[in-house]
Amino acid sequence: MKHATNHTGHATTSSSPRLLPWPSPDGKPCYLVTDDSGGGYLSRLADELEAAQLATAADVLDLARPLLDDPASPYTEVRYVGLRLAECLTDALRVAESRGMRLPAPDTEDVEDTDDSGEQEAAHGQAPQDARGELWS
Repeated sequence: MKHATNHTGHATTSSSPRLLPWPSPDGKPCYLVTDDSGGGYLSRLADELEAAQLATAADVLDLARPLLDDPASPYTEVRYVGLRLAECLTDALRVAESRGMRLPAPDTEDVEDTDDSGEQEAAHGQAPQDARGELWS
């Protein structure tokens, strides 16, 4: 949290701007700055919309798989599904970016170590690999 002073000179706390799950009318990102801990009306509305967007994406993916698995699917249907999947991916990426921006900064002891070659060794979030370094499928 960032600390600021209000018009009376008293210290207040404000969070970083939150990327909202909807764009402005001209397609630009919308942000919410609030003093509360996420309990305000717009924060709750954004939480509900994020949940709905992710649920919709899961539903669209479930419906798209059979169509995409069928090599005889008509081109227009495949194109339509592709467009809907792209919309869902756009929403999911915005949700991920918003949530990532709200994560606390890592402690210095959680920072990844650097090996002799200057490359970082990933401690978390790395895809599982077999003994040869190939990704599991």
